[in-house]
Amino acid sequence: MSEHRVHPGLSPRHKQSIGQGVQYTVLVGIALALFLAADWASLREQFLNLEIAEQLFPELITVALVNTVIYTASGYVVGFVLGLVLAVMQLSSVAANRWLSKVYVEVFRGLPAILVFLVLAFGIPTAFPGFQYPMGTYGTVAIGLGLVAAAYLAETFRAGIQAVPKGQMEAARSLGMGYTRAMVTVVIPQAIRIVIPPLTNEFILLAKDSSLVYVMGVTLATAELTKFGSDMATRLSNSTPLIVAGAAYLLITIPLSLIVRRLEARQLKAR
Repeated sequence: MSEHRVHPGLSPRHKQSIGQGVQYTVLVGIALALFLAADWASLREQFLNLEIAEQLFPELITVALVNTVIYTASGYVVGFVLGLVLAVMQLSSVAANRWLSKVYVEVFRGLPAILVFLVLAFGIPTAFPGFQYPMGTYGTVAIGLGLVAAAYLAETFRAGIQAVPKGQMEAARSLGMGYTRAMVTVVIPQAIRIVIPPLTNEFILLAKDSSLVYVMGVTLATAELTKFGSDMATRLSNSTPLIVAGAAYLLITIPLSLIVRRLEARQLKAR
């Protein structure tokens, strides 16, 4: 009798490797086809024109980028403080505090940020003639971004406070601290350390939300990156300023994203 060798079938891991290889090959083929079919000369002229890009400097950095950072930082400070207050109110034993905080969070998380800016920039001054925000445009933007950010930060802070072991509050109270002092000096500092990564993520989102400043009709001196790029694109009849302005946002978001990843990795190691 002749012996027949039995050939085992492919293992699941081998099949998965083959499937992934096919997918990568197809994706590379599609990308290569698009690359070869694109009109790169027109793309460079309309979106990557170096001569036009040179005309954006130094104002792109000294004005637009600086304003974006100022708007983001000031709005974040307002949102941080208000969000922390709202989080404490949500955990309060007083029903009215919990109700007010929940209503605020739901309303401002549900409203488009652009609508908040429109109400602040035009609605309130119309309702109260002669009213002016402190620091003009900068104050208006800080309040607008802060009101929106506070709704999201409140939920982040609430989760962080609830993640702190209850024994921390009990230990502080046993040492004679009142509830408020224990919350401020013991619980909240620990909660903030726990939620540092999502807090940093919110700063990144706020940097992008600062682009909504354009609805306020800001001047060149108070324009942020998106408004500056849009105005320059219209003036020069070319889309390169928008691409360069978009790239400038990466100077803010990429370093912060790297920080978030490092912090998250550190927290995982600590666990």
